[in-house]
Amino acid sequence: MDISSTALEERANGPVQGYRATRSATATRTDTSIEEVPQSISVVPRQVIEDLGDSRIDRALDFAGGVGRQNDFGGMSNASFSVRGFTSGFSSGSLFRNGFSVNRGYYAADTATLERIEVLKGPTGGLFGRGDPGGVINMVSKRPQNETFNRLKFSAGRWDRYRVDWDSNAALTEDGQLLARVNLATETRKSFRDYVDMQRQMVAPAVTWHLTERTRLLLDSEFTRTDNVMDRGIPSVNGQLGGVKHSTFLGEPGDGKLRLTTSLLQLSLEHDFQPDWTARLAGQYLDSRIKGTVTDVLFSGPLFGTDTMSRRYNPNDMRHHSLIMHAEVFGKFHLAGMQHQLLAGIETENWRQDYYNHFSATNSDPSLPPSFPINIYNPIYGAARPATTPSYSKNQVKSYALNLQDQIDFNEHLSGLLGLRLENIKQQRSNPLNNDKAKQDKDVAVPRAGITYKLNHQVNLFAGIGTSFTPNNPNYNGQILKAEKGLGYEAGVKLDLLEGRLGATLATFHITKENVANPDPTNPGFSITVGEVRSQGIDAQVSGKIGDNFNLIAAYAFIDAKVTQDQRVGYKGSRLGGIPHHSGSVLGIWAFQEGLNVGASVNYVGQREFSTGIQAPYKGAGLPSYTTLDFLGSWEILPNVTAGIKLNNALNKKYYERSSSHNWITPGEPRNLNFNLLISF
Repeated sequence: MDISSTALEERANGPVQGYRATRSATATRTDTSIEEVPQSISVVPRQVIEDLGDSRIDRALDFAGGVGRQNDFGGMSNASFSVRGFTSGFSSGSLFRNGFSVNRGYYAADTATLERIEVLKGPTGGLFGRGDPGGVINMVSKRPQNETFNRLKFSAGRWDRYRVDWDSNAALTEDGQLLARVNLATETRKSFRDYVDMQRQMVAPAVTWHLTERTRLLLDSEFTRTDNVMDRGIPSVNGQLGGVKHSTFLGEPGDGKLRLTTSLLQLSLEHDFQPDWTARLAGQYLDSRIKGTVTDVLFSGPLFGTDTMSRRYNPNDMRHHSLIMHAEVFGKFHLAGMQHQLLAGIETENWRQDYYNHFSATNSDPSLPPSFPINIYNPIYGAARPATTPSYSKNQVKSYALNLQDQIDFNEHLSGLLGLRLENIKQQRSNPLNNDKAKQDKDVAVPRAGITYKLNHQVNLFAGIGTSFTPNNPNYNGQILKAEKGLGYEAGVKLDLLEGRLGATLATFHITKENVANPDPTNPGFSITVGEVRSQGIDAQVSGKIGDNFNLIAAYAFIDAKVTQDQRVGYKGSRLGGIPHHSGSVLGIWAFQEGLNVGASVNYVGQREFSTGIQAPYKGAGLPSYTTLDFLGSWEILPNVTAGIKLNNALNKKYYERSSSHNWITPGEPRNLNFNLLISF
């Protein structure tokens, strides 16, 4: 738990010393001081991730302010979070790695490969293309460093959790022109949930090659295999929680595990034409596949009698792959007495999904017998599998975009940002089983703008406006729905406190989204557009060091997100599903002498409606608020050996972490103790 101050040589894609980052490339694709960006950026550095000790990114994002946990596909994926009240879908492109979208499919991030996690808030379509207007989450991976080190970490905890991480970095040539780094991880764990367990293997090689003094080749890759029991959690009973035990598993243990395999390759070639101008050609190939069998209770089905629910049997094979290419040039020049930093680039993407599933017949009519039933209070497994019907869909999106951006310094106090993305999107969806096809060809222009005023060395005021868009799927008649469009405003202040050791951002925002898609109530599996939603509120993050020995990161958000227009009766005014009015987290670490560090974290999440698209089926019902308390500490027992301990949910609170519907609710973990041993050599 490093308590040193942020190094002056910090780079946007490099390590952060301590808890406060000062530079980022997420908002501009250039190495820019965070205080100069006219938009909220929350950064969770590597040191925070290590102190939290979680291999998933969920816990780290609690400290970004306004980021919530949403559908994780039964524990298989990290792909869905809400930012400022808007929840990203599996194809919306709101989760990025080094500036490339990774959640237009299935991707389970592992924190072992990450240097930092950055959340750019507000509509970002003017830079990143299609996505929701709440913001984007960009994971910055570890890069090779100019030093040799090896770090081996052993972890163990309750429910037979065991994990080994290895982070190795070295110069492959004597002159340091070729650097390599590899991260390896293997993990196995069970759960407090009956019959649920997981195994994961991950390898992530990275190479930096200085071909000449001005030319660099960067390679970043990640290959993972995860075998996991898909776990949808537990249902509510007539909209009420507490009746079903938190450990109850309502699938079929005999189904075995789903296997998620992911292959990711990112390559970047950069050349400096002169000190202030650089050209970059970069690309990403991502292939992911989920294969296996799942049995789960119906997404929105009722109880049959007092204790039985219908289930669906679903053997499936889902594959996603995408190829994205960026070609851009950026640099600085003076014009009319002002300094400009211009970025101009083109971007192409070819994204495809192939879903080949089988579904058993389901019955959601309580007047008829349940299909593939199970008793939610006393489940009995092993019933004969029902017959299934195949379902096959192919989705493809091809896009071509031109990005233009200018960062302008008007004078020593005033700066601004102008951006425009022009994009052509070709979308096609088909079902080879019945030869149904739907397609569209659309041109979009997505602008953004912002301004920053430096009041003094400690205070920067900012304001901005941005837009977003997300292509929709076809309706029951095969017509592709109008794209969702977002418009957002924000204004705030960024503070540089305690002589640069502590930073803070406070912002207020207002975002609307129209042409919102929601499940078609009369034609399951299809969508309709239902109106407009709005989110407004404030969010904040504070991070850095107080005194010589105390690291702190804290976040808070107030979000008022609701349906403002809806063609259906009774939906207008509903809160958006899964979004609390209030949420906040605090993590503090105190460094004592003799290598001893002790800390605690507190996380609060307010009451939320059940998540079922854009609103809950039961107004005023849903997931109750909760507060968890964790204790953590470490001790350097030898010069290169550090032992760590963490007590999660120390007060053993019973809570619900997230939901995908009123029948798919994920309970939070009971109290658990975890240990780790870090050896450096």
